[in-house]
Amino acid sequence: MNKALEILKKYWKHNAFRHPQEEIINSVLEGKDTFALMPTGGGKSICFQVPAMMQDGICLVVSPLIALMKDQVHNLQNKGIKAIALTGGIHSDEIIDLLDNCQFGNYKFLYLSPERLQNDWILERIKNLPINLIAIDEAHCVSQWGHDFRPAYLKIVQLKEFFPKVPFLVLTASATERVKEDIIVQLKLDNPSIFTKSFYRENIAYMVFETEDKLHLVQQILTKNPEPSIIYVTNRKACLETAHQLESLGFTATFYHGGLGSKEKTGHMKLWMEEKVQVIVATNAFGMGIDKANVRTIIHLHLPQNLENYYQETGRAGRNGEKAFAVLLNNPSDVLHAEAQFLSVLPDKAFLNLVFSKLCSYFQIAYGEGIDEQFSFSLNQFCAKYHLPTLKTYNALQFLDRQSVINLSQEFSEKVSIQFIIESREVIRYMSLNPNDEEIMLSILRTYPGVYDMQTSFNAALIAKKSNSDEKAVLSLLQKLKDKNIVELVAKNNDATITFNEVREDERTINRVSKHLEAQNKLKTEQLRAVLYYSNETKTCRNKLLMRYFGETIEEDCGICSHCIAKNKKKQNPASVSEKIVELLKMQDFNSRDIQKLTKLPKDDVIFALQRLLENDTIRINSNNLYSLK
Repeated sequence: MNKALEILKKYWKHNAFRHPQEEIINSVLEGKDTFALMPTGGGKSICFQVPAMMQDGICLVVSPLIALMKDQVHNLQNKGIKAIALTGGIHSDEIIDLLDNCQFGNYKFLYLSPERLQNDWILERIKNLPINLIAIDEAHCVSQWGHDFRPAYLKIVQLKEFFPKVPFLVLTASATERVKEDIIVQLKLDNPSIFTKSFYRENIAYMVFETEDKLHLVQQILTKNPEPSIIYVTNRKACLETAHQLESLGFTATFYHGGLGSKEKTGHMKLWMEEKVQVIVATNAFGMGIDKANVRTIIHLHLPQNLENYYQETGRAGRNGEKAFAVLLNNPSDVLHAEAQFLSVLPDKAFLNLVFSKLCSYFQIAYGEGIDEQFSFSLNQFCAKYHLPTLKTYNALQFLDRQSVINLSQEFSEKVSIQFIIESREVIRYMSLNPNDEEIMLSILRTYPGVYDMQTSFNAALIAKKSNSDEKAVLSLLQKLKDKNIVELVAKNNDATITFNEVREDERTINRVSKHLEAQNKLKTEQLRAVLYYSNETKTCRNKLLMRYFGETIEEDCGICSHCIAKNKKKQNPASVSEKIVELLKMQDFNSRDIQKLTKLPKDDVIFALQRLLENDTIRINSNNLYSLK
C-alpha cells in the first residue's frame, strides 16, 4: 500500500487515507468488483483515482453530473494528470479527436455520461481503449428504486462483455438496502466486495423546528453561529428574496441557482468560498463538488423532496469534524406546498402521451418517422401554444429524456433577461404617464422582485398570461423600454435542442415506458411521505430516524438533536412560567416573541402557559396581537 500512499501524498497532499478508502483501493487492485456506499464528503473519487494512477491504462468514469465531471477533470488537470470528459454539446469530430487522445496520448481518466454509451460508434472506440478500471458514480441511478433512476445506466452492464477482467467500482452516497441489492443485480457484479461507511455523523446536530416566523428563527441561528452557512430553498424566487431579506437584517449573503449564468455562479460561489459573505442561499443546484470544511450551519427553509437529497445537502456541514447544525424549519402549510411542488406536477401516463403527441405535431413529425431528427426548442412557447402547465410538461420531457425516447441537449433557460436601470419611483412615474403599458409592467415587477438589482431571466409567455395580453405585446414593450433606456435587455439564443431517438409510434412508445413512470411516481410519493414523517415525528431521536431510513440501527440517542435536547431539558413548572408572564404583563402589553425573549424561557413552555392563561381568562389578545392582562 506504500505506492498508493505516495500517490495520495504527491497529488492530493493527504498524509493518510480515510476509512474505508484504503480497503476499497485494495479490493480494486486485486481485480474484484467493488460496491462502495460512502456518505457525502467521504472521499469517493479518491477510491478510483488513486488505483487508476497506480496502473497502466485509463480509468473509465461513468457519471450523470456534467458539472461534477467538469470539476473533477479540471482538478485532475491542475494536478498535472491527463483527463478528458465527453460532455454534452461536443460535435462528433471533436469526440473522435478526444478519443484518439485517450488511445494514443497516455490519458489516465475518461469521464462520460451513461447516455454516451448508447452511441454504438463511441462504444466501439471505447472497446479499443486500454481500460484498467470502470468506476460508476451516482450508482443509485441504476436502480428503479433509486431517487434519480436513469434507464441509460442499465446499458453500463454491456461493458462487462467487452472488459470481462476489468473490475467495476460502484459508488453512491445515498442508497437504501433495496437500492443496493438492485444495483448489484442490474450491473451483474461478480461476488462484489461491499464497503458501507455508516451514515451516522456524530458531529452534526439535526434540528427540526416548527415556526410561523422562519426568518426570525434564521436570524437567531445565524447570529449565534456566524461561521459559513448554506440556506437551501426550493425555487429561484425564494433564493433571491431570502438573500435580500438577510442583507436587510445586516448579514452578508449571496445566492446560487440554476438560472444564473456560469460567470455569475462562479462569482457568487467564490464570494462564499472565500468567506466574503457568511451565507449562500441556494436551490439544490448548489453543492455538487463543493468541499468547504468549516460550514457550520445548513438550514432548509422548505421541506426537501426526499431524505436522500436532504442527507446529501446536510452532509456539507462539519467536514472539519467540529460540531455543526442541520436545521429544518417547517410549519403546517409546508405540507400543502410540498405536495403541490413535488407531487401535483408528476405526469401520469395520459399526460405523457399528450405531451409526446403534441411534441411530434409541433415539429410536424409523421407517424413512423423522426428518428435522429434534431430541432431547436422553446419550452415556454411549446407550453403556451398547447396550453400545457410548464413544470409538469418539463417533468414529462425529462422523463422521456431519461427513457432515451428523446434527448434534451441542455437545460431549459429563457431567451431573454432584463434589468430596470432607472429608480423605482421613475418606473412608477412612467406607468402613470403610459397607462396602456401599466398592466404588463406591474406583472413584471410582481413576478420578478429582483429585476432592479440584477439581470433577471424573463419568461415572456408567463408575463403575457398574467397581464392578459399576448407574448408579442410583451416583447414589443420590452423593446420600447430598452429604446427609452428604462431597461437593459439581453436576448440569448440558448433554447434547448431536442433529438428524437426513435420513430414516432405515439401510444406504443408511451406504453413501453409507462411502467417506469408509474414506479417512479409511486417512489416519489413514498419519499415525500418519509420526509413528512421525519419532520413531524416528535418522539424519536432525529439521528435515529435518519439512520433507520438508510437501513442502519443505532442503539443510543445522539444527545444533540432537537428531540434529545428537548427531552433532556429541565421542564419548567407551568405555574411558575404563568407567574412570570403575568408579572411581565403588569408593566405593559407584549407579543409572544418578546415574552419569550424577556423571560428567557423555552418557546414551547411560553406558548403552553399563554394558552392556559387565555383559557382561564387571566389574559387576552388585543387588536394589535399583543397579550394584556384582563
